[in-house]
Amino acid sequence: MPNVVVVGAQWGDEGKGKVVDLFTEHASVVVRYQGGNNAGHTLVVGGKKTVLHLIPSGMLHAGKVCVIGNGVVVDPEVLCHEIDGLKTSGFLQDDTQLVIAEAAHVIMPWHKRIDLLREGAMGAAKIGTTGRGIGPTYEDKVARRGVRVYDLVRIEKLRKAVERALPAANAEIERLGGEAFTVDEIVSAYGKAGERLKRYVKDASLYLSQRAREGAHILFEGAQGTLLDVDHGTYPFVTSSNTVAGNAAVGSGVGPSLIDAVVGITKAYTTRVGSGPFPTELTDEMGERLRAAGSEFGATTGRPRRCGWLDMVVLRYAARVNGLWGLALTKMDVLTGFEELKIAVAYEIDGERVEEFPCDAEMLNRAKPIYETLPGWDDSLANCRRYEELPPTARAYVERIEQLSQVPVTAVSVGADRQETILRQNPFFERR
Repeated sequence: MPNVVVVGAQWGDEGKGKVVDLFTEHASVVVRYQGGNNAGHTLVVGGKKTVLHLIPSGMLHAGKVCVIGNGVVVDPEVLCHEIDGLKTSGFLQDDTQLVIAEAAHVIMPWHKRIDLLREGAMGAAKIGTTGRGIGPTYEDKVARRGVRVYDLVRIEKLRKAVERALPAANAEIERLGGEAFTVDEIVSAYGKAGERLKRYVKDASLYLSQRAREGAHILFEGAQGTLLDVDHGTYPFVTSSNTVAGNAAVGSGVGPSLIDAVVGITKAYTTRVGSGPFPTELTDEMGERLRAAGSEFGATTGRPRRCGWLDMVVLRYAARVNGLWGLALTKMDVLTGFEELKIAVAYEIDGERVEEFPCDAEMLNRAKPIYETLPGWDDSLANCRRYEELPPTARAYVERIEQLSQVPVTAVSVGADRQETILRQNPFFERR
């Protein structure tokens, strides 16, 4: 009964969607456990690209059940649009394939308006939020004034929840110079969305417990990345939820003993979207070359990603806080044609060598990477399906990552398509 967590090991955008899609073949249930539609997973199957923001990547496999856990914040309009898109493409033909946790919190219109107004008011000090209301929704959740999916699908409870929460929200909106909402306009729009989504809503914790007792293999899918975790990331330049593997249990309503392995996803280089420290960032022609070769633009926002060399200080930290069983290395093909490749093995901060990831974002902003240089390769990786088929220098790159992280690289992605992956060890079948 192996159950596996897939988690981003950098600042997000690592290619989790592709890896989840790959592992879904061996799972019966795929669970999203945190975040909202500020995340996007891009999948390429048979040359066709699909971008999912809320529904787990496993939906592209027939017969799999996808669960949106209680730790996720749900925008009903976005979710309805995503469902429509999947149905049009021939997916999600059976309503039993999707489960939405009744305890998940709902992103309301006031959350999105407050998010945008606050970010605009911060000027140069802005965090880099996507403006989709994620942070304000988690705020209301913790403040115990949130609206849950359970309320959304019951019109009278929805009205009461909106009447309870809207006065404080409108006061904040007006303070920031925005236009207030009325109860009726929100209940009218969201009541319709709730009616559409009602068929998918249930006690997700109970459902997962029952499936686990039946022996189902469960795959837990995180959003964003370790360095965006509200507790363990580059605070305050972080998201509003816990992105690390430990939250897979909390955000889906299962006990931690149910989890057997954690796979961390990392690009063969490093990227980041939005504000915040980024020690290995390349702001020169090399950075532009990486961005162009890797098509580094956000799946959700379209914003160009900041690009830099691989940072092993970050990866070692991610391995520790997530308890990684293995690493899946994505976008190896992007590095083809580079004469030399650099890996940051430590930082220099205020004249001292630092090998552990610092808690303080200001200290991290002063960090200068200490690099090792490795030879690159020119041969295309596109047709490689076995590890031994990789060029010797590409294998040396992978093996150096294993040495520095003390975590085995169990999968190597050599292209965007599902089939362009070298799977060295499968967490569903191999234990350590």
